[in-house]
This record gives sequence, structure tokens and C-alpha cells, in this order.
Amino acid sequence: MDYTFREIEKKWQARWVADKTYEVKEDDRKPKYYVLDMFPYPSGAGLHVGHPLGYIASDIYARYKRLQGFNVLHPMGYDAYGLPAEQYAIQTGQHPEVTTVNNINRYREQLDKIGFSFDWSREVRTCAPGYYHWTQWAFLKMFGSYYCNRTQQARPIEDLVKAFETSGTEDLDVACTEVLTFTAGDWKAMSRKEQQETLMNYRLAYLGDTMVNWCPKLGTVLANDEVSEGLSIRGGYPVEQKVMRQWCLRVSAYAQRLLEGLERIDWTESLKETQRNWIGRSEGAQMYFSIAESDKKIEIFTTRADTVFGVTFMVLAPESEYVSVLTTDEQKAEVEAYLESVKRRTERERISDRRMTGVFSGSYAIHPMTNEPIPVWISDYVLAGYGTGAIMAVPAHDSRDYTFAKQFNLPIIPLIEGCDVSEESFDAKEGQMMNSPMAGKEQPEGLVLNGLNVPDAIAKTKRYIEDKKLGYVKINYRLRDAIFSRQRYWGEPFPIYYDAEGMPQPIPEECLPLRLPDVDKFLPTETGEPPLGRATTWAWDCEKRQVVENTKIDRHTVFPLELCTMPGFAGSSAYYLRYMDPHNDKALVSRQAGEYWRNVDLYIGGTEHATGHLIYSRFWNKFLYDLGVSCEEEPYKKLINQGMIQGRSNFVYRIVGTNQFVSLHLKDNYEVTPIHVDVNIVENDQLDIEAFRNWNPEYKDAEFVLEDGRYICGWAIEKMSKSMFNVVNPDVIVEKFGADTLRLYEMFLGPLEQSKPWDTNGIDGVHRFLKRLWGLFYCQVGEWGVTSDEPTADELKALHKLIKKVTYDIEHFSYNTSVSAFMICLNELTSLKCHKRAILEPLLIVLAPFAPHITEELWHALGNTTSICDAVWPSHDEQYLVESSVTYAISFNGKTRFSLELSADLSREEVEKAALTHENSARWIEGKTPKKIIVVPHKIVNIVL
Repeated sequence: MDYTFREIEKKWQARWVADKTYEVKEDDRKPKYYVLDMFPYPSGAGLHVGHPLGYIASDIYARYKRLQGFNVLHPMGYDAYGLPAEQYAIQTGQHPEVTTVNNINRYREQLDKIGFSFDWSREVRTCAPGYYHWTQWAFLKMFGSYYCNRTQQARPIEDLVKAFETSGTEDLDVACTEVLTFTAGDWKAMSRKEQQETLMNYRLAYLGDTMVNWCPKLGTVLANDEVSEGLSIRGGYPVEQKVMRQWCLRVSAYAQRLLEGLERIDWTESLKETQRNWIGRSEGAQMYFSIAESDKKIEIFTTRADTVFGVTFMVLAPESEYVSVLTTDEQKAEVEAYLESVKRRTERERISDRRMTGVFSGSYAIHPMTNEPIPVWISDYVLAGYGTGAIMAVPAHDSRDYTFAKQFNLPIIPLIEGCDVSEESFDAKEGQMMNSPMAGKEQPEGLVLNGLNVPDAIAKTKRYIEDKKLGYVKINYRLRDAIFSRQRYWGEPFPIYYDAEGMPQPIPEECLPLRLPDVDKFLPTETGEPPLGRATTWAWDCEKRQVVENTKIDRHTVFPLELCTMPGFAGSSAYYLRYMDPHNDKALVSRQAGEYWRNVDLYIGGTEHATGHLIYSRFWNKFLYDLGVSCEEEPYKKLINQGMIQGRSNFVYRIVGTNQFVSLHLKDNYEVTPIHVDVNIVENDQLDIEAFRNWNPEYKDAEFVLEDGRYICGWAIEKMSKSMFNVVNPDVIVEKFGADTLRLYEMFLGPLEQSKPWDTNGIDGVHRFLKRLWGLFYCQVGEWGVTSDEPTADELKALHKLIKKVTYDIEHFSYNTSVSAFMICLNELTSLKCHKRAILEPLLIVLAPFAPHITEELWHALGNTTSICDAVWPSHDEQYLVESSVTYAISFNGKTRFSLELSADLSREEVEKAALTHENSARWIEGKTPKKIIVVPHKIVNIVL
């Protein structure tokens, strides 16, 4: 019987579906294990061979844990909302739901061919109303909550109202946009609208004025990773920085808990450090700088209060509210021109760009220690979102301040003894203070820092600032609140309507989900409203508790609904919880399911989500934990980042001015132009000439200069891209070699966490491995040849060495070395002519996570009636790994002359005797008496003459 992989794989894929092999239920008799892949967005291009890398890795681990006796949850679904589908809808007039469903169906078809153990009965799609019901529900819970800093948890907004009614803001320590102070009387004197506006300052989901990346052409706000060099990634349209009123989530309230949680999870240190830097905790002082000839003050945050005597200018972010206040009439035109020139630069670009630009505001601040005037500048190297959007610049001890000072010829005052700031700033937080204050300057009472080391100077200055009421000590975070509005159609609708006073009000929870309305076009309205403004039925009737037509708005019972939709990360922030209980229409997840599955044991995905999805998802989960919905505060115990599979491009070389193509090793004899060629018509770098002629009409009459009758292509490693014709469709590989070959080969390419090039040149070897494995079972001209004979010691050694190696490798995600171990074991068993069931059956179990189809087929051929998925993972036995003999290197005066195989249990004296009496030793001893004999057990015998 031949290895007919196509028939075998189709057979078992159908059988697994029919038998519901991968469906899982909560089972208290078994320990649980939850394996999750990062939510895929189904693009129209479908999968290329790089996409399944992480899925194969997670599938191997899921199958392995199941074989170990765990009840394994391994679900899959789709992050189905997003701008690409909407843009395609705008271009074609097709509803984004249609293209999204088509893309999902294509993804599903491709995934099924690879043989994943996904429990498809738990599939979720973010665009399904039954799913986004719970995204909307979570948003309403955030809208109805505030964050108590003392208890470090979200609390109902009603509790805050009670506090205001009793004692105003006295003794409150809560997260807020702006620190407010009012009494209980003040609160009661406020109008209903004023109270609602005040509460917005504290809600976890709130409306706020914030700086956004606004793309007029797309008519929507874009995330930082959707913008590059001032242009939208999709479409290449201009993007500008703009203050807009947006829905936001108060992620910053959870900053400290997000930091502390990193210490309790098994993530790589580099990924944790990325998150720490993004959260950006810093301890410092908030200080006030008065403005000359004004009653206004600038408030700044600094971590280096000790450097206050080195302040020689101040800088405002272009978006700072101080800009309009401090810009003088004389400088107005110059400032406005500057603001226009920088408004298209994203914060990410501003952080990475080392160029310095700026403009003088015309105003001066008063140094709080020396009372000297300090010029106030405006520059986009300062960001509005960190601190107050204003800084005190200390060019001697900050590299960006230094560059700015050099650019605009501003003073630089060094504060550390012995530091040299002639060429660059001295940024180290060490040394002894000087020039604090400078000689001849006014001495602030009680604050002389000269001679102190930096840490002591920082502490002393902070005490001084508080004592003199110049500011206060504060902990600051770089982490921003998340902008949660998108001015587009294809996203979750906000369950919010606006009352007669224009204040947002929640749709009753029992009326969810609020479904997307139909619109005639997916573009903004002619008056600039988001696409939902085109809906004829998009208003809320409070009496009927339902959506009605806009025309019925009367501001008494019918009110306008929110026109923005939620961003992509809304649906992907808590999807792991929904997988636990996907069909529950009463709750996001039942207590029973949540208590059983708890959180994700293994999460696999790309590093690109380190500061987006992973921050937001952890925040969302912590909020749900505060509500008692999530059973664990951290959603993902262990996280593995898979690397990228890069493309291996091929080139043909056209002789300039002709339609002739010269083979790789002859091209230096001609003037040629390299041209990318479709890798799917190249095999082992040899071009299929006829396929090339048919590939493009331009090459129909092409002529070729061959070497040894073949055309050999050049190659390079590049990003896998359609424009480089190096995209490899996994369907092609599966059809030609089989899914098991694809799975093994992707793991064989290199370490999981490293990027590596795709190269089909090596895939034949993996396919031959599977055919040779088949030959151990059907060994006599395709006839069954497995015996029940007792295995030999060498056969047991080969098997148990493999079990030990693969078990270790899977636990450490070293899948590439596992594949090598399989090949080595097969070579050993083949040379031993082993066809024994006692060896081959456990071999199949160990291979099953990697190659499920062939192992399932052979497992049943052995007479088993249940799936190999339900077998028991074998344990290695050390007794079979004990070496019966070892090879010694026999050296004379430190130089190895020959080797000697001896029994492993010989004593040191017996090893010495065997080495000295061996016939090869005589020629090196030549009658001399050895002075010393050194024996390194099981390794070396060195005879010193």
C-alpha cells in the first residue's frame, strides 16, 4: 500500500469533523489547558505559508497536552471588523459584511486543509451581533464606572455620586482627567447637565478632547500603526494631528496594575520590558512656572527636580493649550505657520525623529528659584500626552533638550562636577552637584545642592518644592488613555444616545445588541458626519426601547444615537473569555465556564501586538476582573511570539534591450536587468521555461541562454509580498506534498521565535521522511509488515531517546530540533530493520502532534479503534538510555592517537589496563615507562611519558 497522502488527509479531516474529535466540554475529571492563537483578521488575499506558522506551533502544543491527559480548549475565530473591508466596500459598493464572510470562508477552507485541532463549535466573529452584544455591554459597564486609587479597582459611578452628595471631592483619591475641587453644596447646586459633565471627568469610558491622527480623505481617526510619514498606510492619504471630541477608555487608571501584573506572568523579558517602557512609570515633581507680566502659570512634570538650576528655556508641545495663551501678537504668524507644518507628524514619528524644529512663543516664564526670565518655545519633540505637554528644558543633561539648545543657540549650564557638555549632554543620574545655584545668583532659602550626590539632590529638591508650595510630588505614567471612536461604518455601534441636553446616555442593557443600521454608502455624509449619519433608521425611542427613524427625533422620547463606531481592538480585547462560553445569551461567560477555564495557559502570536492589543486586552480583563466576570486578573499566563517567515524571491536576468534571459552563472558575461519571477514556477531555483512564457504575455517569445540545458534563477530573502511574486500559497504545498509535510517543514525551518526564509528547496527531504516512515509499516512491497516481536536494546534506546528529546523540545518550543530528532530516529530504526509494534506504536504517538494525518492512519492500521488524539503520551525510561559501551580517546602526552570502545561499567584500573595493553599503544610507548595515566571516565585516557 502506497502513501497516498491526499486521500489520507481528506479522509481524516472529514472523519474528525464527523466524530467531533476536537469539540471540548468542561470536565472536572480532567485538568484544563487553554491554548490560544492571536485573533486573525481575514484578508481577501487568504493565507500564505507564513501565516500558519504560529497556528501549527499552537496546534502541536494543544495536541501534546491532550495526549498528556489535559482537557484542551483550542478555539479559533475572526477579528472581522476593520478598515480594509470598509475601504473595499467603498471602492466596489459591496457591503463589507459580504466581503468579510467571503474572506472568512476562504480562510476556513485553507485552515481545514492543514489539519488543525480547532474546536470550530466555539467559533466567534466580532461582526456577529451575538458577539458584539458583549463588547457593547462591557463598554456600558465602563461608562458606569470610575476608578478608586485607594482600593485599586473599578467602582460603580453611583458610589462616586453618593460621595459628592456627602462631602464633595474632599478626601477623594480617584482617577480623573482633571483634578477638580468642589463641596457637597457645590455639587447639589449644579444643574443636571453640569453634574453629567462633571461625572464625565471620572468615568472609565468617557467623552474627551484628545489629539488624534485625522485622515480627511478616509474620514476617520487612525491608530499610530495605521500611519507612516504623515500618510495613511491604507491609501497613502495625508494624515494630520487634530484635537477632536472622542470616546476614550481610561486605560491610564490601570497603569500601576498593568506594571505589577507583568511580574506574575511567563512572558519573555524583552516583551515585558517593551510594555514597561510603554507604560512608562516615572516618579518626580509637578512644578509651577509663573509667566512674566501675567497671572498665568505653566505646570510641568519632571523626574529630575535636581536639575532645576540648569533650566534655560521651556518648551510647549504644538497641541498644548498653553500655546494659544502664551503666543504673543508679534509671534502669532510665525507660530501658526509652524503649527501647520508639523500637524501631519504622528507622535511615533516625532519620538523617533532626531531633527529639531521649533518656534519662539514670544513669552517668558519666571524661574521659580532664581526669578530670572526663561524663554518659552514651541516644538514637536515635546508630546501633549505626557505630563502636561510642557517641559522645563535642561540641555546639559537631556539629549533632546541639548540638540534643541544647539539648534537655536540657547544657554547650556552643566550641573554635575567634571561632566563635559561641549559635544553632547551628560544624561547619567550620578555625580556631585555644582552650579546649583551658580555663583553670584540669588540663593533660594534652604536650597543649596552643590556637593550633594544626584539622588540626595533629587530628594532635597522635591521636599523644597512641596514645602514652598512650588508644586507637589507625583508619580506619572507615559501610558495614554485609549481613543475609542472611529468615524467609520464597519465596527461595533456605541450603545449610546444623546438626550435633549446633548449628554450621552446608555441604551438599557436588556436592549442589547444595538445592531449596525443599513446605509446607502459607506462614506461620511456631505456635512462631514460619520457614515452612520446616512442611516434612515438610527435614533433611539426611549418609550418603545428600540431604534427608530431619524426623522422621529423630537428630544422628548426619541433621541439621536452615537454616529461613531468602536475601533478594531474593541472586539479583540476579551475574545478569549467568549471562547469559554460562546453561545451564552445571558452573559459574556458563565461563572461555571469561567471558573473552569480561568485564563489562557499558552498564547501565541506576533510581536507587533506588544503595545497595542496586549495592553488593551490586559486592561479590559482587569476591568472585568473588578466586576467579578473574569476569574483571573491576567488573561494570558504564558506568551510566545513566533517569528516571521520571510519570502525567498527568485530572479531572471534579461539581457538589456532584448527579450533574452541568461541563466544565473552566465549573467556576468552580459549587461542584464534582474526581474522578480513568480516563485511558483521555479523549483530548486530551476525555472519552468514554458510556465514562464505563459506567465506574462510580455515573455511569450522569450529566448534563453541556458547552462547545462537548464535556466537557473537568482534568489534573495525579502518580505513575502505579492509585488515580489514570492508569496507561496499553502494550498499549493498541501496539494503537492500534503499537510503533514507542510506542518513538519514549517517547524523544521528554524527556531519558532526567530524569523526565517521560506525555501521550498528543502521540502522534498521532509516529504521523503514521511514516505520512509510509511515504509516501516508497509515494508514488503507495500504490504503490511508490522510484527509483535520483542524489541532489542538498540531499538528501545532509539525510541526512548526520541521520547525524551521531543518531550523536552515541545515544552521548550524547540520544534525544529524535534523534527531533526524524528529523522535521526527513523534512520536508526531503518538501519536496525525495525518493524515492531512495541516501537512503532509509541513512535506514532510522539509524532502525532506534528503530523496528525499520517499518524492517525497508521494508528488505525495497527488495529486501534479510537483516535490517536486520545492515546497516552509515552514516558521515556532512563534504563534504556544507559550506554553499554563508551568510546575513549587514547592520548599520549596530550595528543590523541586512536580511540578505543570499552564497556561502560569498567573500573578506572580496568580502563588503564585496556589502554596500555592495546596493540596500538606499543608504537607510542616504545619501551618507555608511563609517568602518569589520567582517566576521564567515559571520555579520555591520557598517558604521560
